[in-house]
Amino acid sequence: MKPRRINSMRETDNITPPTGGEPILSENAMTVLENRYLIRDEQGKIIETPGQLFHRVARLVASIEANYGSNEAEVAQWHEKYYDLLASLKFLPNSPTLMNAGRPSGMLSACFVLPIEDSIEDIFETIKDTALIQKAGGGTGFSLDHLRPTGDRVASSGGTTSGPISFWRVFSQTTDAIQQGAFRRGANMGMMSVTHPDIIRFLHAKQDLKAFTNFNISVKITDAWMNTLETKPDTLHVVENPRTGRKYLLPKQIDINHYTIQDLFLLPGEDTNNIENKDRFYTISDLWNMIITCAHKTGDPGVAFIDRINQDNPTPQLGAIEATNPCGEQPLLPYEACTLGSINLAKFVTDKSEIDWPGLGETVKLGVRFLDNIIDACHYPVTQTAEIARANRKIGLGVMGFADCLFMLGIPYDSNEGVAVGESIMKFINENAIQASSELAEKRGCFPNWPGSIWNKQRNLKVRNAAITCVAPTGTISIIADCSSGIEPLYSLVFMRQVLSGKKLLQTNPVFSEIAANRGIFNEDIARQALQTGSIQTISSIPAEIRKIFKCAYDISPEWHIRMQATFQKHCDAAVSKTINFAEKAKTAGVDKAYRLAYHLGCKGITIYRRKSRPDEPMTLC
Repeated sequence: MKPRRINSMRETDNITPPTGGEPILSENAMTVLENRYLIRDEQGKIIETPGQLFHRVARLVASIEANYGSNEAEVAQWHEKYYDLLASLKFLPNSPTLMNAGRPSGMLSACFVLPIEDSIEDIFETIKDTALIQKAGGGTGFSLDHLRPTGDRVASSGGTTSGPISFWRVFSQTTDAIQQGAFRRGANMGMMSVTHPDIIRFLHAKQDLKAFTNFNISVKITDAWMNTLETKPDTLHVVENPRTGRKYLLPKQIDINHYTIQDLFLLPGEDTNNIENKDRFYTISDLWNMIITCAHKTGDPGVAFIDRINQDNPTPQLGAIEATNPCGEQPLLPYEACTLGSINLAKFVTDKSEIDWPGLGETVKLGVRFLDNIIDACHYPVTQTAEIARANRKIGLGVMGFADCLFMLGIPYDSNEGVAVGESIMKFINENAIQASSELAEKRGCFPNWPGSIWNKQRNLKVRNAAITCVAPTGTISIIADCSSGIEPLYSLVFMRQVLSGKKLLQTNPVFSEIAANRGIFNEDIARQALQTGSIQTISSIPAEIRKIFKCAYDISPEWHIRMQATFQKHCDAAVSKTINFAEKAKTAGVDKAYRLAYHLGCKGITIYRRKSRPDEPMTLC
């Protein structure tokens, strides 16, 4: 779709006009902004233009510069720089920043992890905190590991507990209730260790497609468990009650949706070699196959390689990481938060089909400063979060528009050259982001928990932020920027996207449209075929060299998806959000291979999705 300039007459007298001109946005970008971001008056009338939105954000972020010695004139200069950064669509922060900056809520972060401890008081305190965070537009992640298993004793009442799944359901219902008045759809991540007694109930909970629809879920697996899977797969799978430390085996005859701790076999000791009739119990291989089968059927669960995550935990002196944000790209400690921002790589490909490295470096530096300021400007709705967020100062600078970037460079996604480009880009961004954070530390000081951190003990480098880079999915901000999402290949060159209001947006990739139009190969028939199939690979009227470059998600084998995720992970502090797409007719063996490959290539987690495995999809064809 052609970009259109927004009429400045929509500005109102009571809102200061932007320092720069109105940005040029696509029709889809305007639809999203009007539905979810722009300020409305009490009658529901929009009273803000996109330029004024970016002005509102830039003004707040620039105001923080005064905390570090900038005078009024210098703050004004920073205001202009931040406005230009946003209005150029070279960089955009996460949605809560765009929604809440300069408004009463003032909550600017997208990613949170909250603890769930094993008492009614703690559980419902966390539910309250969840409601406050989600009301302001944040997403929440949880570990269910500390909850005692279903049927375990409750000393205070003399009864037994209903278990993690029942409390998990309360969190999901809370999100449903909050969503009614929220800016955007509530999102959660639920995680459980593969050694929790309720793990089989957890694995199957989302096989009912109507249950826990606002949760992604992942099973946490250790390196030792994976090593046993690959060397001694018939080893009996042992689970442990987090309350008592007692260990159990899982009998195969248990009802997977209704068993309790009393239905499990209590191990008399550590050794399972002397267990009689071992075939009565689930093995490690059985649990793995269960994970694979469930993921193949519905896309859940994903897997989190928890040791790999904690290997990069920047503040191990504060404890282990047990959960991530909803899309998995930001592992966080309990109560921690992180603000994300993404660089639009499509804006840094020159007319000569080369990457503008100096321009990209300047944007990285400005983006790090922008996100660091957000930490000071953010009004965190939970006191504990405000404390640890400012003590660790984690930010998540990532990318979007990567598929567009490859299109413009003329490089196929599923190629060694494509992977090499991905690595060079992320390595450059990570190195420059670390340098920028280090320069900020010289002027503003290190993050308060720097002593004892890996930056102190292992790297001997002063930085302002405990974590600096990650790769987020960039769902709605990539629509605003009119670019491809995160590091994902394009879903289709033409597709329908469903947004929160229920409205469906026709999305046509602008890079393909321009190149195809210039070559005289784009018309309504081709657009119709692409919309129907999600691919141009069978359209013989399109030259082979064009088809080779413009491959979409389901044209690319899962192996190349994973290789791309792994190469970005090599140069990323936190993690990478990436969906590994499978064709509708893919077999479970392919999912098995993908999960193992992700582990061996050093990914911190993996999420797959088999086409049409769910009736409702955020992006669809006709």
